Amino acid sequence: MEDRKKELTGKYRKILRLSEGTFTREEISKLRSIFNRKMPERDGETFSAMSKALSAVLILMEELNLGKAAVTGKILYEAVNAGFYKLENVESDFGKQVASIVGGLIKASQLYKKNTAIETENFRKLLLTLAQDVRVIIIMICDRLYLMRRLDEYPEQERIQIAREASYLYAPLAHRLGLYGIKSELEDLSLKYTNREIYREIARKLNETKRSREKYIHEFITPLKEKLKGTGFSFSIKGRTKSIYSIWNKIKKQNVPFEGIYDLFAIRIVLNSELEKEKSECWQAYSIVTDMYQPNPKRLRDWLSIPKSNGYESLHTTVMGPEGKWVEVQIRTERMDEVAEKGLAAHFKYKGVKSESEFDSWLANIREVLENPEANAVDYMDDFKLNLYDKEVFVFTPSGDLQRLPKGATVLDFAFQIHTNLGTRCVGGKINGKNVPIRYVLSNGDQVEILTSSTQKAKKEWLSIVQTSKAKTKIKQILREEESANVDMGKELLKRRLKNWKIEYDETLVSKLTKKLGYKTVSEFYQDLAGEKLDLHRIREQYIEIEKRESHAHFDQESRSVESYEHTSNLEEISTREDVLVIDQNLKGIEYTLAKCCNPIFGDDIFGFITVQGGIKIHKTDCPNAPQMMSRFGYRFVKARWTGKSGGNYPSTLQVVGNDDIGIVTNITSLIQKEPRIALRSISVDSVDGLFQGTITVLVSEAKDLDNLMKKIKAIKGVKSVGRF
Repeated sequence: MEDRKKELTGKYRKILRLSEGTFTREEISKLRSIFNRKMPERDGETFSAMSKALSAVLILMEELNLGKAAVTGKILYEAVNAGFYKLENVESDFGKQVASIVGGLIKASQLYKKNTAIETENFRKLLLTLAQDVRVIIIMICDRLYLMRRLDEYPEQERIQIAREASYLYAPLAHRLGLYGIKSELEDLSLKYTNREIYREIARKLNETKRSREKYIHEFITPLKEKLKGTGFSFSIKGRTKSIYSIWNKIKKQNVPFEGIYDLFAIRIVLNSELEKEKSECWQAYSIVTDMYQPNPKRLRDWLSIPKSNGYESLHTTVMGPEGKWVEVQIRTERMDEVAEKGLAAHFKYKGVKSESEFDSWLANIREVLENPEANAVDYMDDFKLNLYDKEVFVFTPSGDLQRLPKGATVLDFAFQIHTNLGTRCVGGKINGKNVPIRYVLSNGDQVEILTSSTQKAKKEWLSIVQTSKAKTKIKQILREEESANVDMGKELLKRRLKNWKIEYDETLVSKLTKKLGYKTVSEFYQDLAGEKLDLHRIREQYIEIEKRESHAHFDQESRSVESYEHTSNLEEISTREDVLVIDQNLKGIEYTLAKCCNPIFGDDIFGFITVQGGIKIHKTDCPNAPQMMSRFGYRFVKARWTGKSGGNYPSTLQVVGNDDIGIVTNITSLIQKEPRIALRSISVDSVDGLFQGTITVLVSEAKDLDNLMKKIKAIKGVKSVGRF
């Protein structure tokens, strides 16, 4: 324990040294108080958590130079989590910013309690939490980097799970925030644990070619250094080998062996320039490089004039070096280099950089995607990944405003980027004055004007045209709303026509009719009705046919061999069991069964029907078969009523119709499980195109409990109707 405490104290003191001049004496005193006087002498778990936290803090400080709010927030989060510092004290002791960060980390950590990997259904919640404060994202990325660096300490299965998550979520996040160094390390470590053989093979070949690679870099940069020095530049220049993961990607994309990858490294020139001279000096250095080595004009990348939306600024070119080899050269200033390596974290140091507002707009877009209540978890994952795009195109509005979109974006994407209503009414566009269709793919420098029509509506095929998450999300949302409206319209149309024809509407019969017609769901049937794709007179004939068949089936079951039936009026045959039913003239204990056609339960209005065998079946007074039974066999009806208290559990089936939402079934089952007098027996759900129809069988003791349950289910967001079979 003493060794652990010493290790913890050492890390804490290192943090204080690194943060010299950042914290006030009062803040240092408060932090020291938490460590020296409030840390409990318990098991090693607390020290382990705090040691991990301080290691992550050191990454924040040494590798990212993140500000004191993030550092303090991370330290206090672990203190709160360990139970020796109270959450309510954070804001009063350290301010709102720190309290916000601690709160965000607590919300995110709650999603990881069961497992170190993100569960799919928690993905939206996690991203919503992260999108509130960029520092929460950066802290969690640093946590994951620390975890990946110590992944050998975890069991094999857990290692693979954590490594995959680092690759598909944290590395793209780091990339989007401009944390290129961390992004590359996360990708390399992920490959190391998910595909060890490939990782080791590429690492071995890089090591074997290291000497010749270094020799070539030296030959390339030596004359370049002399030329740059002669112009009076203050600079550094070095060769950088590309990451193992990026090399593996090139091998896969180009379908060539390791030996076929020519750009295993890049040359980076970093100038020590004053802020106002940065651009001009970078272009001067570019001129010197291209004077010495022949450039490839197709490989010039200018992120000085228009930085990437994550703040990245640099000039990239590819030139022909010695021995006829192509070499990538990156030219940037020290400020740009720090922003390139530390991304958004560097913006806390370099306030006012123009990419900061671009990042804010990206976060706003993320929130807009995440706050769509209609999307499911898989949609969130897909939409979120769309927002982590790497390559961008830059286009202009008719008034000259710059718009960034992902590479491959179309005119329709551009329309939705400007405004949802513009996207919905888009019928085409004008590119540099020339008419183009909505699926036209945008190129850098295009000036785009959107053409609209008041009669245009969003279409399902648009989803295959657009590339941006904003456009996809909005189109899906519009289509769901239209489908829901069409379903309601179709249902209302059928009800109204059946009423005009003096035919009773029955959900069960409609469900059977839709299956007979070949529909997967009732919602598809209603949509076709609303779209006038079905002959209503033909629908009426088939509905009546099914109604007659169902009635005869139930009736035949009840009234087999009518000729052999003999009616005994006094009903003296009494069973030995205690019962809650009073039949005919206050008789109890009569042999009876509950009819399956209407599933009566205690508390329903009921009647008895004498069967061929002499027993009695109990039906609800509003049983769909009652009118026909009464007209043909009225003499076999007997009165029945419930008495006393419910003596058992009765099965009852409900039909629930509502919007298709990933959480709605969970909400319904959770609600039923909380009801003390109701048990869930079975549930089946049919879902397509934004609507679901569920059949739920429960065990209840009486009708009023079922009525209360139906009211509660109806109150769940997204539920449209609830009814008994």
